Amino acid sequence: MDSPGYVALTRQSGLLREMQNVANNIANVSTTGYLREGLVFSEHVKMLEPAEASLSMANANVRHIDTTQGPLTQTGSRFDFAIEGEGFFMVETAAGPLLTRAGSFTPSADGELVAPDGARLLDGGGAPVFVPPDATSVALSADGTLSADGVPLNQIGLYLPADPNQMSRRADTRFAVEGEVIPAEEAVILQGFVESSNVDPVSEIARMIAVQHAYQMGQQFLDKEDERIRSVLQTLGR
Repeated sequence: MDSPGYVALTRQSGLLREMQNVANNIANVSTTGYLREGLVFSEHVKMLEPAEASLSMANANVRHIDTTQGPLTQTGSRFDFAIEGEGFFMVETAAGPLLTRAGSFTPSADGELVAPDGARLLDGGGAPVFVPPDATSVALSADGTLSADGVPLNQIGLYLPADPNQMSRRADTRFAVEGEVIPAEEAVILQGFVESSNVDPVSEIARMIAVQHAYQMGQQFLDKEDERIRSVLQTLGR
């Protein structure tokens, strides 16, 4: 296969990954705390023999996480929290501490605030957030200080990756950070709210249609290129 075929194949591979990416975004349009994900295309140029032209191919392996805040939905639940501004909650999972914007928690039998799958919410020092099981009122201040019956208990931690490019998705709403994690000092936490997905379904559907059209055009080019090569081989074989 010559250079145009390689270029088209790498482009088709990237468009397929982008289609999968768009489909995942649409599937999570109603997922609390979900952050939309995009794909970054780049060009990879490889030098061939000195007398030949270089080979240029498209790469689509870099995933971009859109950290734009999603709409806030009021629930009234005293253990539902939403972040206004930049920052993430940190939860303790079997895979280690992960960041998330999904702030729906419930007290466990031990009084620790946990996500629906049992992951424990952590405070600013990395310890589980605890609420006495017999507490009659629970209040949260904007800085994350959690109080029970008027007594301050602990402060919910808010974190940011020092380098956003080192953040990678581990589940639909959770992220691992390869590098340093720093406190998010300017964000505030609202009690009785959750953050909805930041996916715009209309724009994602439009994006899906554009990717489909681009993929179809690429396939048509590959079909014509295949016909051209077959025609050349048949001509030379006579």
